[in-house]
Amino acid sequence: MSEPLVIVGNGMAAARLVDELAKTSLGRYAVAVIGEEPRLAYNRVLLSSVLAGETGSHEIELRPADWWRHRGVTVRYGYRVTEIDTGRRELKIEGEESMEYSKLVLATGSTPLRLNLPGADLAGVHTFRDTRDVDLLLTLAAAKKRVVVVGGGLLGLEAAYGLAKAGAPVTLLHLMDRLMERQLDGPAADLLKMLVERKGIRILLSASTARIHGDGHVEAVELADGSRIEADAVIFAAGIKPNVALAKDAGIAVNRGIVVNDLMQTASPDIFALGECAEHRGTCYGLVEPAYEQARVLARHLAGRPAAYQGSVVSTNLKVSGVSVFSAGDFMGGEGSESLVLTDRRRGTYKKLVIADGRLTGAVLIGDTVDALWYLELIRNRDKVAAIRTDMMFGRALARSSRAA
Repeated sequence: MSEPLVIVGNGMAAARLVDELAKTSLGRYAVAVIGEEPRLAYNRVLLSSVLAGETGSHEIELRPADWWRHRGVTVRYGYRVTEIDTGRRELKIEGEESMEYSKLVLATGSTPLRLNLPGADLAGVHTFRDTRDVDLLLTLAAAKKRVVVVGGGLLGLEAAYGLAKAGAPVTLLHLMDRLMERQLDGPAADLLKMLVERKGIRILLSASTARIHGDGHVEAVELADGSRIEADAVIFAAGIKPNVALAKDAGIAVNRGIVVNDLMQTASPDIFALGECAEHRGTCYGLVEPAYEQARVLARHLAGRPAAYQGSVVSTNLKVSGVSVFSAGDFMGGEGSESLVLTDRRRGTYKKLVIADGRLTGAVLIGDTVDALWYLELIRNRDKVAAIRTDMMFGRALARSSRAA
């Protein structure tokens, strides 16, 4: 008889784990997926494309209903797990009977941060995180509402781009002195700012939001310097926090995220965590690729095979506000490193490769990201690059030809 394995959360991490389990241990577990969102798992990365009208909401679904059914997976979406009873190995589901588990995987994801500001509770203040948010923001854009987006990281830029393309006048506020400061150096961020502004988005850097004004509804945003921006809506996109409440209430160890070891195990027997809610060696990854790597490790472990998660080389390889952006590794460069840089602002391209100890250790690309995956492979494999150093800036094909010569 198959062991009952329950996954709480029906996002991208959960979908990838089911995919990996189907490859490694099909039939060993009776898998059930329970999630709060009222639809099957979808590609959250493409939400801004839906908002911009470039992709239909139905097109971002990761797997059709038949795919789950053919793998014997029970999917219950639109249900909220309210409690984990670790002693009885049961989950309590809101408005439903309890569900037993032999093994439990928490893939509860994260929640967007809402800044604690005067006026943050006014009508017209929203977040950008799921398809329900997209539906609401589309309504704003259709009515040509003036929108202020707070946050110049990946999430904020995506929200601003989608809203602007959908027809809303958008101002983006960012507390730091450059966009995407966790992924880009100064010149790359400056180029990205220029390219995004060309799309009609107003960007204010070093902008500290002080309060939101309005009589029952958003009317304006005030900055710390006293300046005021008229607005009909405010979107908070200033970061995320892991959803740990369910685990914490069950007595499972948490810090910022749910603490896991190299097997993705929590401190509680037969309970695991992965994705944005998990904290491994003190790090919570808010990106998709680490979640997928964790899913592969966990699936192998659950199949009884050797596995260990050693952490991820963090990389970003996306279209950000319609601009191709790639970042990986130690792109700032530390002591003893050297940087190769190629810039063409007229063409909207920037390349920076960081080399240390004869190896590629970091990279940033704006505009031209054709060779991004090759650079990432070099970083992850810690390959020596002396033989291709002269030509590697110009791409894999030229570097290979120079090596062959």
